[in-house]
Amino acid sequence: MTKANFISFEGPEGAGKTTVIQSVLPEIEKLTQKPVLLTREPGGNAMAEAIRNLLKVQTEPAIDSWTEVFLLAASRREHVIQTILPALKAGHVVVSDRYLDSSLAYQGGGRGLGLEKVQKINDFAIMDPKTGQAVMPELTIYLDLPVAEGLERIFKNRTDKIDRLDQESLAFHEKVRQSYLALAEDNPKRIKRVDATQSKEKVLEDVKAIIAKNWR
Repeated sequence: MTKANFISFEGPEGAGKTTVIQSVLPEIEKLTQKPVLLTREPGGNAMAEAIRNLLKVQTEPAIDSWTEVFLLAASRREHVIQTILPALKAGHVVVSDRYLDSSLAYQGGGRGLGLEKVQKINDFAIMDPKTGQAVMPELTIYLDLPVAEGLERIFKNRTDKIDRLDQESLAFHEKVRQSYLALAEDNPKRIKRVDATQSKEKVLEDVKAIIAKNWR
């Protein structure tokens, strides 16, 4: 089994990704016996974070959906070139809070632009310039949660951090979730689904078990 040196975490709004990632980082360090780089998307370095800040701002009129795709792809390219590839080549384990699957689910599915079209644009963003190969996680943990429950968690616990994606319609978020589920079904070896409706303890137990399986 290929050991997962690049791990991404995905999930709809309110799934608890950040909490889970912070909780399992020590387990990843213990299992891999390697330095672990924690990063995120959009973001991960100065240029990518600048694009993140731009995307987070509520704009009027709203950002065109394809502009959103291109900005995210540009941010991802900088993330790959400046952050992910150097860390992997230095022998580190990279843990990313979101990666390509987010664009496929949110823009391809949620915005209705099509997963294949968004994938084609991102093929350039994730390409290793030396090998021409796609830079993809060996393991993606998808925290699955019904839309209504996720949004309820957000508006109850994160009222000071509500952004423009959080405020999208229920139908938008449902399309995002269905896209994630489709991606998980199409990529069973890489994407592992975890039921995020469970207790925090059980979610962490399941995530740790998945990571351990990929390192033993």
